[in-house]
Amino acid sequence: MSEENTENRTLEDAIRRNASGPKSAQVDGQKVEQHPLGDVIRADEYLASKKAAKSRFSGLKFTRMSHSGV
Repeated sequence: MSEENTENRTLEDAIRRNASGPKSAQVDGQKVEQHPLGDVIRADEYLASKKAAKSRFSGLKFTRMSHSGV
């Protein structure tokens, strides 16, 4: 499995766990609270845009154009 695929699965799993779990829980005097789901999604979008900016063509497609005029 490639590093990129593993990273995507890990983020997807984190988003699923965050969405399906409680916002906060308290056991034996210890309180645990998750990040808001919107923040997790924004972080995922930020990381994806950062990765796209590092790519060779930065999301641009280059094509050769020629006119067919006389």
